Amino acid sequence: MKKRSCIIKRKTKETDILAEVTIDGKGKSNVRTGIRFLDHMIETLAKHGLFDIRLKAKGDLDIDTHHTNEDVGIALGEAFKKALGNKKGIRRFADFRAPLDEALSGTRVTIDLSGRGSFHMHTHPKTKWIEHPAMRAKKNNRDYTLADAKHFLESFADHLGMTLHVDFISGEQPHHMIEATFKSLAKALDWATTIDQRSKGIPSTKGKL
Repeated sequence: MKKRSCIIKRKTKETDILAEVTIDGKGKSNVRTGIRFLDHMIETLAKHGLFDIRLKAKGDLDIDTHHTNEDVGIALGEAFKKALGNKKGIRRFADFRAPLDEALSGTRVTIDLSGRGSFHMHTHPKTKWIEHPAMRAKKNNRDYTLADAKHFLESFADHLGMTLHVDFISGEQPHHMIEATFKSLAKALDWATTIDQRSKGIPSTKGKL
């Protein structure tokens, strides 16, 4: 099988990013974005999805983390999209739920590598607190909030061409909820990108994704 990998370079007035992705990897990663929690989440994506990811980013972190967080999501999404190629033989759909401590079945991630990028976040009675304005507040430039995670996932899904639903089911700690989301996403993306040996073509009645 042809190696599914890609290198993306993205440079703007605000950021300079290099992203390299190998779909059929071993879970290796080398990530430096300047936002340590985001580094950890991308490392988590690589580890649990068995993707090899190398990502280097320089951004205007002296102002805030917004541009770097967004542009890393864009570059990583584009790298995954190009590495997947025409998506021939992939499973396409996946659903996974990963717990983390009090976040029991904390987040459920459902994806479709449809070619149509969109992100949808859902809360439940035990996680309505996520929608509170305080969850969008930042104490300093190094905090990573649920709003930041949402923005990253929006950018990643849009540029990968992935329909992404995240259900926040239970949990009390924002960082646990974010980490459970990335673990669920890793496992779902691993399954959806896997080649199904029974499939001989593009997994769509349209013949194209």
